[in-house]
This record gives sequence, structure tokens and C-alpha cells, in this order.
Amino acid sequence: MSRLRNIPGAADVIRTSEYCIQNPENFRGRWNCVFEKRQPLYIEIGMGKGHFLMDMAEAYPDRNFIGIEMYDSVLFRAVQKAEMRARIREGEDPENVHGLSADVKERPGLMRNCNFRFLRMDARQLTEVFGEGEIDGIYLNFSDPWPKDRHAGRRLTSSGFLKLYEKIMSREARLEFKTDNRQLFDFSLEEIRENGWKLLQYTFDLHNDPEMNQGNIMTEYEKKFSARGNQICKLIAVPRKEENSECDRKIRV
Repeated sequence: MSRLRNIPGAADVIRTSEYCIQNPENFRGRWNCVFEKRQPLYIEIGMGKGHFLMDMAEAYPDRNFIGIEMYDSVLFRAVQKAEMRARIREGEDPENVHGLSADVKERPGLMRNCNFRFLRMDARQLTEVFGEGEIDGIYLNFSDPWPKDRHAGRRLTSSGFLKLYEKIMSREARLEFKTDNRQLFDFSLEEIRENGWKLLQYTFDLHNDPEMNQGNIMTEYEKKFSARGNQICKLIAVPRKEENSECDRKIRV
């Protein structure tokens, strides 16, 4: 797995940034009190540098978003990006907001109307941080494929994680997963089926699927991989809360 190098001071920035929620278990069941507006709550697990999450927050101001990331060095970059965007939005010259260092302090007003936050945590702690039915949607984008069979349980679409998602998702919530790794995608389709989830749609070539690609917001990895000619796979699924009827599915090739 490729990770950013250790960045001195990253942990301190995360600890003091208004974008990063400390002691998230304290907000279990009442996450909307963190935001200015009470709105549907969506999470991205393994958000990386946060481009997708922040683009989604801008595109959907009627939703609240939480990005989850395990690594300080990666989350630090997301905080930098958030600060840069906020300062540009406040009228600063984009040429003057690059190269922020770990000792940069946020300015008052940067959080105004901000409908996203970040968490540094392990996804295995989801049920400790979010209450039953509290989440209205989950995004998984280009997750680590953990290619060795003995690591299959670490994949974010594995059975163990799907069971965690079920506990925190609302009745109408959907899971959306994108990857360029066909083996991981095939594994994910099988896990979805074996765990009794309802597969709403899937495609093996998102960018050539007019319906599923409509309104698609690309991640950094997605832009990079698609530029190389890699096909992007996507699925949308929901847990079966009550009924267990035959799966409605759209097969796209």
C-alpha cells in the first residue's frame, strides 16, 4: 500500500483543526449538532486528500458530509486543501494559498457554512462513532484492494464491513463503491450478494455508461486511472432491512 511520507507536525494540525472532530464517539447519535444545518448525513470511508468529499459538499449543500481517514499524513493534506479552498472562497489570491506548512493556523470565518468535517479513525470503529440508522449514504472510492487472500477481511467491501454499514445506515441509505481494480470489484459483487444486500446498479465501465455516469464526481485516483485507459467500475447497493425479494439489478458492460 502506498502512503504519504510522515509529515512532522501533521498530528498537531489534526488535533487543533476545526475541520477535524476530536473524540468522535461523543457525537454518536447526534452528529447533526456538529453542523450549522440539520441535514442528511453522508460519509466517505478512506477519503484520502478529500477532493471527492469537498466536491460533493459543494455540489450538495443540502447534505452534510464526514470524511474518514486513518493516516495523519493523508488527513493533513485534506486539511490543507480545505483551508486553501476556504481562503480562495473568501477572496484570497489563489497564488498566495499554496504550500501551507504544518504550523499554519486557521482564520476565523473559514468554517462558515461548511457542511463537511474530517475524522481520523479506523473504519472498524464505525458503530462506536455513529448510531443506528444515522447515516444516509456511504461512499467507498478506490479502496485498498488488499490483494492477498489472507487479507480479504480488510477490504472495505468484505462481509465484516458490510455488517457494520448495515447497523449505521438509514432505511433509504445507499452504498456507492468505485474502483479500477476488477478483482476487487468482482469480490465486492459477490460479497454484496452473499450478505443479502440488494444490488441496485453496477457497471464495469462507468465513464461509458451514460446513465450511471450522469453527475459523476471524480476522485483524484479516478482522474489518474481513467487517463491511463483503466475502466472504472461502480456499484450501488442497499442492505435488506426487512424484505428479501429477488435482487433488482441493472447489468452494464
